[in-house]
Amino acid sequence: MDSLSTASAPAVGPLLEDFSLEMTGKDVPRLEEARDRIPAGTRINVTFLGNEDLGVRLAAARAVRQLGYTPVPHISARRLRSRSELEELLAAFRADGTADNVLVIGGDPATPHGPYDDSLALIRSGLLQSYGVRHVGIGGYPEGHPSIAGPVLWSAIEDKTTALAGQGLSGDVITQFGFDADPVLAWVESLRKRGIDAPVRVGVPGPAGIRRLMTYAA
Repeated sequence: MDSLSTASAPAVGPLLEDFSLEMTGKDVPRLEEARDRIPAGTRINVTFLGNEDLGVRLAAARAVRQLGYTPVPHISARRLRSRSELEELLAAFRADGTADNVLVIGGDPATPHGPYDDSLALIRSGLLQSYGVRHVGIGGYPEGHPSIAGPVLWSAIEDKTTALAGQGLSGDVITQFGFDADPVLAWVESLRKRGIDAPVRVGVPGPAGIRRLMTYAA
């Protein structure tokens, strides 16, 4: 039996509303092909990959906006080489009208390429709102992180949500891809018990993952 059939329509419906998608800078042609199947205004996250330069990232965010969607550019703290590079990126997003929403992440490099050790440092820089950012997404790890201890992850998300509130920025939490609903639901419960009431967007790898999450949520 398809797991969708085990969830009632009222329970399934909200899970299909206001979903977001993710793309790389090189996926613009594929986004254009799918434009008739993606609702206008959908939030499209644009990744910050080490092998893509500023021009590719800007072109992708610009294409998302031009196609009628809401661009959410990622900013990788440890990949930035200087404060001026961050300012150049934010200024370009602002000029293109794509600066309202961003997702800040630490990034893959073990050693920062510049002055920003983590996404909290980006938030505390004060530059985001200076360049027109209004809403900031931060990462969540329901199934843990291979190189960061659990207590450190909890401290980090608490510090980031506090920093966002202190600077007048709204935010949400976007989790890494998950393949089992149980850890996600337990993690969200723990998040709420810690007083963090930011919306949570659960990362799923595809339709099968979506169905599994909907079944458990029901």
